[in-house]
Amino acid sequence: MHHFAETNEDIPYALFVSSKVRKNKKAPMIVTLHGIGGTHTTMMRPNAIDLAEAGGYILLSPMGYNPRGWYGAPAPRGRRGAPPAPNQAPDTSAAPAQGRRAFPPGVLNDPNDPPNLRELSERETLEVIDLVRKEFKVDDRHTYVMGHSMGGAGTLYLAIKYPQRWAAAVALAPAAFTVDREGLGKIPKMPIMLIHGDMDTVVPVTVGRAWAEAMKSVPMKTYQYIEVPGGDHGTVIGSHQAEIFAFFAKHSR
Repeated sequence: MHHFAETNEDIPYALFVSSKVRKNKKAPMIVTLHGIGGTHTTMMRPNAIDLAEAGGYILLSPMGYNPRGWYGAPAPRGRRGAPPAPNQAPDTSAAPAQGRRAFPPGVLNDPNDPPNLRELSERETLEVIDLVRKEFKVDDRHTYVMGHSMGGAGTLYLAIKYPQRWAAAVALAPAAFTVDREGLGKIPKMPIMLIHGDMDTVVPVTVGRAWAEAMKSVPMKTYQYIEVPGGDHGTVIGSHQAEIFAFFAKHSR
């Protein structure tokens, strides 16, 4: 837990530290961001922890203030069936049937959420990262960000806004329905990996393909797009962890 003074709340975060991390030596760190409705433990999958242990990583998963914060990523507006902005009801009436998903009340939005939810989410995420950086000797040249769905959108947003913080980024089925070509143009040297299942009924694979095409046209110096045959929205979280860690291991800032 840490105290978030901005809202006077105690907020949890998840942290795994490899047994190979030493106090007198800089350690690589991966920041991993959960999807909407998830928690700080969602991305702490056994295979991710095993790979972090083997690679000597610090693996950090912030809450992002609450399960609907989006880590500061802008609201996807004007998209049929896209996730709503905070305090806005989801428009599922126009969404294709296969793209609808029944979420429990309060998962996509909550009337008690503050109007500046996304700003708070971004601040809380960065505050937790800096908190861990004060506790451990983190290697600035080997600090990475990854995320799934809402966290994938947050990953792309944070990679573009704070390129000096990251050596590489990985977005899994990113719920980033509007491609930020201008933003990508500002980080042509940032290594980025995209992973998307072609059977995703929550965030259509066309979203991942559109980002990949934009990265190709920028052009990005180093990008990789993996389309998973038969992969759905959830299975891509764990299906390619080994490839993700190998991608990170190849890049430094």
